[in-house]
Amino acid sequence: MRRVVITGIGALTPIGNNIQEYLEGLKNGVSGAGPITRFDTTHFKTQFACEVKNFNPEEFLDKKEVRKLDNFTIYAMVAADEAIAHAGLDPEKLDCDRVGVIISSGIGGMATLEKEVEEFITGNGIPRYNPFLIPKMIIDIASGHVSMKYGFRGINYSTVSACASSSHGVMVAFDSIRIGRNDVIIAGGAEATIIKVAVGGFGAMKALSTRNDDPATASRPFDLDRDGFVLGEGAGMLVLEELEHAKRRGANIICELVGAGATADAHHITAPHPEGLGAANVMKAALADANMNADEIDYINVHGTSTPLGDVAEVKAIQKVFGDNIFKLNVSSTKSMTGHLLGAAGAIEAIAGILAIQHQFIPPTINHFTDDPELDTRINLTFNEAQEREVRAILSNTFGFGGHNGSLIFRRFE
Repeated sequence: MRRVVITGIGALTPIGNNIQEYLEGLKNGVSGAGPITRFDTTHFKTQFACEVKNFNPEEFLDKKEVRKLDNFTIYAMVAADEAIAHAGLDPEKLDCDRVGVIISSGIGGMATLEKEVEEFITGNGIPRYNPFLIPKMIIDIASGHVSMKYGFRGINYSTVSACASSSHGVMVAFDSIRIGRNDVIIAGGAEATIIKVAVGGFGAMKALSTRNDDPATASRPFDLDRDGFVLGEGAGMLVLEELEHAKRRGANIICELVGAGATADAHHITAPHPEGLGAANVMKAALADANMNADEIDYINVHGTSTPLGDVAEVKAIQKVFGDNIFKLNVSSTKSMTGHLLGAAGAIEAIAGILAIQHQFIPPTINHFTDDPELDTRINLTFNEAQEREVRAILSNTFGFGGHNGSLIFRRFE
């Protein structure tokens, strides 16, 4: 099959509104968490999140267009613009019939739906709905807008698998290019769910941290006192391109995507398999797809959400797959900094791994205070500070409610 390389990346995150800012946030171990500013949280158990900061959409999009878009689509378009510019893609010089867009989301335009329902209820039940309600909220609309802006007429849709959505979207893009259906695909994820329904819903499940007195340290993967994840928002986009196509146009090749895997836990609607069965299987599948051995991976960016069950199950899975090699590599959860971007998590965390390859460092797992006796202290979980090391290949994990698992492997381009 054809080889697939990464020629552009874009990011809009709680710790940086572009790739350079995101990189600096990862290197410096910045926490993106703080009190929620979007609505009154007085009666909510969790009153903080990782919001995108200092962002004005009208600096990127026309004011009239902004009114017609949910924030998740706005985030997607801004990150896609950066990735496309970074890749040096010029639609006039491309066969746009072979350029696709796959932008994933776990929830999509829930903020738009929440607003419209609230207005319906407070308006005495009079059905005065916004004519843009449906096109603002549907998950596939972000891909549609990016394709329309640039005239990309190749594959165009969205994958939805909860928090594994954008990892699966990148995998689909990878497969589509390597079997010859497309030459270039912009793939990634976007999410904008720091709203009452999401905070209340995840809170009712007891999935969220309630450390309201200290939000900055609330996301603490692998720490003994972790008490749930911190909700995040933003977008991450990658430009995947067939190798020879990239060479012909003189593209700057950042790294190569060499393997992907997708499995199911088949266990529980929200809890991971206690022994990490599905997680182990998906990492094995990605390694087999890449034709790589466990000792060739230098860094694993884990799903690591900061939940009591999930973190331990994932480490167990890594131990099963990597054996003693686990003591030679670095592991970290960048959710400790960005929070959990749900359907966009896979994309921005894959980008964190790509930046690790580019800049030869390991992003840290911040907010570690107390060791968990269930975790082997010999495993380098990259606590609190970034570490410099040679990074030739990385593996990125994402797992979603419903038992959906995705793993991606990126390698230094040779």
